Amino acid sequence: MVINSVDEFSSYISSFISEDLNGEIKIINEDKLYSDGIDTLAYTSALSSDTSVRFSAKVLIRKIAPLVGVKSSSIYEFYKAIGRGDVYGFSVPAMNIRMIAYDFSQVVFEEAIKREAGAFILELARHEMDYTDQRPDEFSASVLAAAIKTRFKGPVFIQGDHYQFTKSVFEKNPQEEINNIELLIKDSLMAHIYNIDIDASTLVDLSKEDLLEQQRDNYEMTAEITTYIRNLERGVKVSIGGEIGHIGGKNSTVADFKAFMDGYTNLVDDMGIAKVSVQTGTSHGGIPDPFGKVIEPEIDFSVLKDISNAAREKYKIAGSVQHGASTLPEEKFKLFPENDTVEVHLSTEFQNIIMENLPEELREKIHKWTLDNFSNEREENWNDTQAIYKLRKKAIGHFKTECWMLSDQDKLKIKEALAKKIGFLYDAFNITGTAHTVSKYIG
Repeated sequence: MVINSVDEFSSYISSFISEDLNGEIKIINEDKLYSDGIDTLAYTSALSSDTSVRFSAKVLIRKIAPLVGVKSSSIYEFYKAIGRGDVYGFSVPAMNIRMIAYDFSQVVFEEAIKREAGAFILELARHEMDYTDQRPDEFSASVLAAAIKTRFKGPVFIQGDHYQFTKSVFEKNPQEEINNIELLIKDSLMAHIYNIDIDASTLVDLSKEDLLEQQRDNYEMTAEITTYIRNLERGVKVSIGGEIGHIGGKNSTVADFKAFMDGYTNLVDDMGIAKVSVQTGTSHGGIPDPFGKVIEPEIDFSVLKDISNAAREKYKIAGSVQHGASTLPEEKFKLFPENDTVEVHLSTEFQNIIMENLPEELREKIHKWTLDNFSNEREENWNDTQAIYKLRKKAIGHFKTECWMLSDQDKLKIKEALAKKIGFLYDAFNITGTAHTVSKYIG
């Protein structure tokens, strides 16, 4: 159910929530909360036609969460433990939730509960927010609502992924782009998103011979945004990530990493970044052949291992992060923990799973809309299959309501397919049982 009026919203929530004059709430009917109350809040927060009702639903979800043992948290102290060598032997999956966020996130938590897993992240990138029609406050509400619905207990790590500097804007007016990033971070912190990946790797200048000069704009902007976050945070030490190699570009090296870190650490105190994303040979979304099959990239796993070793030995941070991995062959995933990768970002394959399991009529409508509206963005040598594969993500926001409102039967097919993939990834990344380890470091 989606509520579209203030009076209806107030009447509905009074059946399971009481609120005092100070805004403090109590759950007065737990059965109602779990049976349909949290569903209605989640759907209303994402789809209501009344902006004030949407806002109220999102705020209420965030108030309910800690009352039932769900806490939006920073993974910072856990990653510092990895940097010290106290914790090891697994990779943290960071899953981009582009579509049907409430249902998708429920699968993430259900598979974690089965395995007593705690070391996992749900995230949304800056560039995804527009085409998926999700802002930070809605995204965090959907994730926390899913945790509540599944009765997950413990810290929930919600991440702002790729808070990326747009090079063209930065070159014309650096302060304008800094302001854009800072506003997004402020919105994220207000939405209880306590993990932020700063991506100024787009500013790396490989035309310069000196590595420090190549990375200068990158580490200076990462340091400036780090300082901004530290000055803004209240009560929670935000986990911050940096990035040294723009995905799809030149593979990163230990020398690149040290140049970035040496410049960065001269500008910030010891509460700096906890990890760094590197380029190993992948690209976001993968590259499809003319038949739509993704061409397997050549990943240099030694980049991940060598940079993680340097990160932990010299800088005491958690290590290297891999982007663009979700479409890899299954046998490759176990290599990430074997090569000391602290975190692996996964997005496109989840999107593919959802798209390919949609009702055929809706899927074809999405594909047609994509071709009709983004023909100017397709590369000259792409056929329709390739264009649809690369561009259909831009249709997600336009069809958001139709996807959220699918029947339970249609959603079951999608959720079963997602569960199979997510369960496989949790096992491949060795995160079974990590809930206990996480709880030692995250209050």
